[in-house]
Amino acid sequence: MDVIDKRTEAEIEVRKSRFIAIAMPTGTLEEVKEHVREIWKEHPGATHVVHAAVIGKSGTLYSSSDDREPKNTAGRPALEVLKGSNLTNITVLIVRYFGGTLLGTGGLVKAYSDATKEVLKKVERHPLVFLSSFSVSFPYSYFTQIKRLYSAEDVRIVDSNMNELVTLYCKVDEQKLEKIKKSTLDIGDGKILFKEV
Repeated sequence: MDVIDKRTEAEIEVRKSRFIAIAMPTGTLEEVKEHVREIWKEHPGATHVVHAAVIGKSGTLYSSSDDREPKNTAGRPALEVLKGSNLTNITVLIVRYFGGTLLGTGGLVKAYSDATKEVLKKVERHPLVFLSSFSVSFPYSYFTQIKRLYSAEDVRIVDSNMNELVTLYCKVDEQKLEKIKKSTLDIGDGKILFKEV
C-alpha cells in the first residue's frame, strides 16, 4: 500500500459544474470528519462536498458520503476509484459548484469518478512504512559511530538526553529494527543499553 504526505488538488468541469477534487493524508476516521468541516469552511458557497476515504494498515476502513447527491452517485463511485488505487490513509473530497445543468445519475457517477481519478494522477505516492520506536543509552565515546550508523540506516532521532550517558529516542522502519539493534550492540562491547519502546 502507498500513502500521500501532502494535500493535492485537481479540477474538472462538466457541463458548467465545477468539481474540485482534494486529496488529503488522513490517519483516522475522525480526521475524515475534520477534513469535511475544513473544506466546507474553505468553500462555503459550494453546492456539495462529497468525500471518500480509505484508512488503515491494509486499507480496509472506508468512509464515503454523497452529501445530498442522489444515493450512490457521488461518494460511492469516488470510493471505488480510491479502493482500486492501492492507496491508504487518504481522503478525497470533491467540492461541486452546480453549473445549472442536471447531469443525471450516470453523469454524476462519471463526474465524481473522473474528478477522483484526476486528483490521484497528481498525488505523490510513497510506500507505507510502519515505524518502531526505541531508545539507546551509551557513553559519549560511542556517539560518532552510532550517529554515523543511524544516518546510513535512515534512523530518525526524535529526542535526545545528554547526562552521564547519551540517550537517544529514535524511530525506524520496523523491518530494520533487528538489524539496527544488532549493529548498535556490536559497537558497544556490552556498554550500550538498547530498549524497544
